[in-house]
Amino acid sequence: MNMSKIRVIVADDHFLIRQGTNCLLEDEEGIVCVGMAEDGEQAIKLVKEVLPEVAIIDVSMPKLNGIECTKEIKKSCPDTKVLIISAYKHSHYVIAAIEAGADGYLLKDNMPSDGLISAIRSVHEGRDVFDYKAISAVRKLVTSQRNGTAGLTDLSNRELDCIKLASQGLTNKEIAVQLIISDQTVGSHFAHIFTKLGLGSRTEAVLYALSEGWIDIDDLNIKGRQ
Repeated sequence: MNMSKIRVIVADDHFLIRQGTNCLLEDEEGIVCVGMAEDGEQAIKLVKEVLPEVAIIDVSMPKLNGIECTKEIKKSCPDTKVLIISAYKHSHYVIAAIEAGADGYLLKDNMPSDGLISAIRSVHEGRDVFDYKAISAVRKLVTSQRNGTAGLTDLSNRELDCIKLASQGLTNKEIAVQLIISDQTVGSHFAHIFTKLGLGSRTEAVLYALSEGWIDIDDLNIKGRQ
C-alpha cells in the first residue's frame, strides 16, 4: 500500500452509504479507505486499531452517536481528523460537533461527491470545513440569543485578541502565555466579553465573532476546549 495516501475510515449505520463512500474513495488518487464501521463503538475501536488520518463519521449512529464518538476519537487519537457527515443543519448539532473537536461538518443534502473529497483533503491539511448552511443556522441561533447590544467597537483590543486566540483552539492558560498575562486576567476578559455580547460561553463568543466577520471561517479551529 502506498503510505503517502490519506488513510480514511468510514462510519455510518447505512450499508449503502458505507459502500458508496468506499467506492468513491477507491476511485480517488491519493486517498484509500482502510476500514468501515456501522456504529459508534465500532468506529472508535477501528480508529484505535488502524490510526487513520481522517475519520468520516455519521452524526446519527447506534450505540454511540457521532458527537460522542468524535469526543472519544479526539481523546484517544488526537492526530486523526474527524469529518462529521450529517442530515441535520440544526445549530445545536453544529455547536456540539465543534465542542467535541470535529474538524469538519458537512450536510448530506448539500454535498456533491467532489465536495467530500475536497473536504477530506482540507481537514488532512489542517483546515476546518463547515457547511455554509450549517454555519448559517448557528449564526441565527447566536443572533437570536444575543441579549447585549455591543458590537466590535465595544470590545477592547485585548478582548478581541482573546476571542481570536480562542478560535484557534487555545485554552485560557495558552492564551495567557500568548498575551503575556495571567490566567485569571484571561478569565476576566471572557467574563466581560460575555456581558457585553449577551452570550454565555467561549464557543458562542467565537461563533458570534465568526458570524459578524471578526474572524474568518478558515481560521476557525475549536477543539472542544472550554
